[in-house]
Amino acid sequence: MVIRSALPAGLVDVPVPSLSIERYASVLTDEQMEGVREHTERARAVLAERTVYNINSTAKGGGVAEMLTALLPYACGAGVDARWLVIEGDPEFFRITKRLHNHLHGADGDSPALTAEDRAHYEGLLVSRAAALRQVLRPHDIVVLHDPQTAGLIPMLMEHCSAVVWRCHVGVDTPNDRVRAAWKFLLPYVTKATELIFSRRQFVWDGLDELRVLIIPPSIDPFSAKNREMDGSAIHAILVAAGLTQDGDGTGAEFVRQDGSSGRVVRIADMCEERPITRDTHLVLQVSRWDRLKDPIGVLEGFRRVVVPNSPAELMLAGPSVADVADDPEGQEVYAEVVQAMRAMPAEARVRVHLASLPMDDEEENAAMVNALQRRADVVVQKSLAEGFGLTVAEAMWKSRPVVGSAVGGIQDQIEDGVSGILLRDPRDLDTFGRDVTDLITHPERARAMGEAAHGRARAHFLGTRSLMQYAELLGRLTEPRS
Repeated sequence: MVIRSALPAGLVDVPVPSLSIERYASVLTDEQMEGVREHTERARAVLAERTVYNINSTAKGGGVAEMLTALLPYACGAGVDARWLVIEGDPEFFRITKRLHNHLHGADGDSPALTAEDRAHYEGLLVSRAAALRQVLRPHDIVVLHDPQTAGLIPMLMEHCSAVVWRCHVGVDTPNDRVRAAWKFLLPYVTKATELIFSRRQFVWDGLDELRVLIIPPSIDPFSAKNREMDGSAIHAILVAAGLTQDGDGTGAEFVRQDGSSGRVVRIADMCEERPITRDTHLVLQVSRWDRLKDPIGVLEGFRRVVVPNSPAELMLAGPSVADVADDPEGQEVYAEVVQAMRAMPAEARVRVHLASLPMDDEEENAAMVNALQRRADVVVQKSLAEGFGLTVAEAMWKSRPVVGSAVGGIQDQIEDGVSGILLRDPRDLDTFGRDVTDLITHPERARAMGEAAHGRARAHFLGTRSLMQYAELLGRLTEPRS
């Protein structure tokens, strides 16, 4: 057992369990597993005297926290000293970084401009966090920093650690002036990094050294509480226990945690609806943060305009409790906008809409709720206006759900249009969106075949072992003597 001393103020240590990579033998071929074992053995050897620190700005809510939760335990299980630290920020810091997040997606967010005052506040907070980190990090350790919240730490840590990697999880295929302004804000920091990781080649910024760029698409853990197999009785019991349906008593609302232990759903979602779904409901589902870039109001309007008149389907928008995601100050505001839009719908449409705010007190309990919802859904949608990757797409594909997703960002890399899902070429085309969803609801055999193809594609391309092998290769290179 590793004994860790108390961290300096401004840093939070996120406990990382240790899991054996051998559990993947049940979902990979023998040849694939042999490659995984070879990579993990090499990583253990070259990193024997080093610690690899992953640093971001929140331990729960959003894709970065989810990916770290999915990958780091297997690194630890392979004998790598992999740790996870969160930097704390004040409200103004998170307003600025949310603005950066929006600008990197080409949107204004709360302001179209990043000012000198924004930079001063951003750097000022990170100076204190860098000072705290230098008390923890050793010169031969490796640091992996995630997203705009941590980018300003790069030059402050480069002289202290053997390597500093920056991982950018967001981007757009065709940058506009807003995107380029965000790059300009961040470039003085990120150009100093040892290596740079992006989710797609199209996301790589102008002005970066291509020799230091690596492409690693995100991935999912099929054994997490969010993705582990569930039978029909467990799915229904969890939905009842969480208040997502009232059609039953919730007996047996149990799930398997990532470490193999048993958990039980006891907390209740905050529902905004006129009536609950039932066992017979044809359910269309979108799971995402309450974020304008996920276009929840566009989903509502497309559903009202096309799906309601042409099918019996009902719609659920599900997201994390807005009080529990520390680094997203816009969540509560967006959720309120969605509630207002729902209540303004005609009665015949409004009664078929369900808004679910899922508790985050226990992240694996939350994940089990999402798992049950995705498996319960007839169709899963992700109608984002911009998207770095869209983990919910891979999650739904793994569960053999047909997905209607926008042809933006990494969603394009996941879905084969017409085969393993449907790509919406124009995310703002609400009529086409509604027709695509209606077609899958009213043609269940087509939906079933598409879901089966989606599962095969997720198995082949988007499981965590692929990411782990890519990171192992990168970290191996970083330990080689520099010329």
